[in-house]
Amino acid sequence: MSPVTVRSYRPADHAAGRRLWSELTNQHNRMYGGPADDAGSGFEEYLTRLDLGGLWVAEHADDGVIGMVGLVMRGRGGEVEPVVVTTSHRHKGVGRRLLRHVAAEAKKRSMSSLTISPASRNVDAIRSLHAAGYDVVSSFELTMDLDRQQHVWQQEGLELHELPFRS
Repeated sequence: MSPVTVRSYRPADHAAGRRLWSELTNQHNRMYGGPADDAGSGFEEYLTRLDLGGLWVAEHADDGVIGMVGLVMRGRGGEVEPVVVTTSHRHKGVGRRLLRHVAAEAKKRSMSSLTISPASRNVDAIRSLHAAGYDVVSSFELTMDLDRQQHVWQQEGLELHELPFRS
């Protein structure tokens, strides 16, 4: 395997960052039936966030930028948003390297915690995040589906406080 390095995002990484953002958005849209518009369009807005504390990329020696992780500042804590690895390089440890890097950056800044909010249907991501140390449930978001006929929801989900939830 060719070496992968994690480094700070540079303006020259814009096209690769937009492509990764698009992959992440398209995956989410496939899981939840979102719109098929320009999936990469949110990347520019993300880059202008005033609370963006840093953005890092995973660079493969042969394939260029293959992953990205961002840190959004939340007081003494931070939110990891986004974390994405291009499909062809998943399950090779790239995501773990990105998560370790953002955690090290947060520790340098004396932050007390990091949170991340994976899509509830993204079981692979949830398992990877749990293995990386994200094992405290600090909050959750509930949704009422007002158009149940239009969506094919996964019937399996999770149980929390003895209540069943779909994902």
